[in-house]
Amino acid sequence: MEIDCPAPTPMIVSLHIHYSRAGDLLYPDLLVTNPPVQVTPYRDRFGNWCSRLVAPQGLLSLRTDALVHDSGLPDVVAHDAVQLPVECLPESTLVYLLGSRYVETDLLADVAWSHFGGGPTGWARVQAICDFVHQHIHFGYPFARRTRTAAEAYRERQGVCRDYAHLAIAFCRCMNIPARYCTGYLGDIRIPAVPGPMDFAGWFEAYLGDRWYTFDARNNTPRIGRVLMARGRDACDVALTNTFGPNTLQRFEVWADEVM
Repeated sequence: MEIDCPAPTPMIVSLHIHYSRAGDLLYPDLLVTNPPVQVTPYRDRFGNWCSRLVAPQGLLSLRTDALVHDSGLPDVVAHDAVQLPVECLPESTLVYLLGSRYVETDLLADVAWSHFGGGPTGWARVQAICDFVHQHIHFGYPFARRTRTAAEAYRERQGVCRDYAHLAIAFCRCMNIPARYCTGYLGDIRIPAVPGPMDFAGWFEAYLGDRWYTFDARNNTPRIGRVLMARGRDACDVALTNTFGPNTLQRFEVWADEVM
């Protein structure tokens, strides 16, 4: 990632692989900057690894690389996972029932209940939400807009993976299912190659039974080789970079290739 700053600019970057995959790293995913600057790591309130630095005036390059051991198994499917009553949910999940920057539960509650209130609960309800969002939104990189919210994605019916995730999260929360946003790497592993440059991926997790499960409304099928970087209420909490001053993103490159 290359960023041009007209003056020294403080930054927070979230480019590390999530601590839950630390045991799978065959070598550390160190953050390398060019020119070299002081980098101070810390964990945010969601448990994500973040780094603080001050970008110098001019062009700053940020790079990480890792080799990750993966089971090769697809995302877990648990058709019998149940939806818990709100009063039985762990306190740690309750924040993921509330509205947030990109997830306007107040604006989408009536829509959610009209579509999903009369159907099944538990896993089947979350899957029904994913099926609806997958069909409702038309994917395209030209549709990307960093300010688009879940309600806007519902009205506009277009977007990128983060918009699919935000809308699905909103519907889950409206239906009293805790849901949180995830960002990370998702390579084209054991699927036909997708044309065009690779990008970071956005998906979500829903709390059913006694654990979190991965769902992906954009692809809407279990995938292999998903590598988590960060979790939060929505994309605002897992931004790759937060910059505190004017800057221009000049280029970035993402790779997530299978190594046999």
